[in-house]
Amino acid sequence: MIATLKYNSKNYKIDLAAPLDLSIAMKGDKTDVNAWYLPPATIKPHKEDGFVGSVAEGASINFNTITFNPHAHITHTETVGHITEKLVDVNKAFKRYFFLAEVITVAPEKINEDWVVSKKQLSYALGNKKREAVVIRTLPNTKAKKSRQYAHTNPPYLEEAAAAFLKKKGIQHLLVDLPSVDKEKDDGLLLCHNAFWNTKGKLREKATITEFIYVPNKVKDGTYFLNIQMAPMVNDATPSRPILYAILD
Repeated sequence: MIATLKYNSKNYKIDLAAPLDLSIAMKGDKTDVNAWYLPPATIKPHKEDGFVGSVAEGASINFNTITFNPHAHITHTETVGHITEKLVDVNKAFKRYFFLAEVITVAPEKINEDWVVSKKQLSYALGNKKREAVVIRTLPNTKAKKSRQYAHTNPPYLEEAAAAFLKKKGIQHLLVDLPSVDKEKDDGLLLCHNAFWNTKGKLREKATITEFIYVPNKVKDGTYFLNIQMAPMVNDATPSRPILYAILD
């Protein structure tokens, strides 16, 4: 299943039969990844007038109701509408879903009591490379990220200058394995969100941030094609499944 994609007049070949999934699944219990002080998501059979939507409980179908918040419970992609009065539908940010991307690995630096991904680190990792998307894997990188309870833990985040650097480089899609690009408790400043989406100038309504990814250790740093698969919801954020495809020689 070899496909050819063109970017900047150059052809790239990828194997559609060899996807590298960066998403974290939501099971609907307390073992799910979680942030922002919300209770766990739930996936439960609908109950009404004696009906229970579960084949195991005698129904002819499974009919589950799912309650969750995309920002807190699952891999999600968001637009500037996350921080503006105006609803900016995340699905309208996309006219295509494949992007040339760079995967980089960063060990956050200790600054006072925080662990921070700096502009210097991103500048060193990306150099002069021209990419549409960047996938940031932070160290240490363990499978515990798939079920971590982030509330009140002050997880790592990006410094404002790092987000401004990515904006200046023309990065349209930023993906991180963190609950947020910003500090957990920052008095609502959201410095990185604002810098990346350029809220003090012309809004970057087509730029997106994807949080709560997990980049397996088998995925090496380097250049890939990224496919961002989206749930069709009209909202500032929606569950998403980012998929990497290695570029064939």
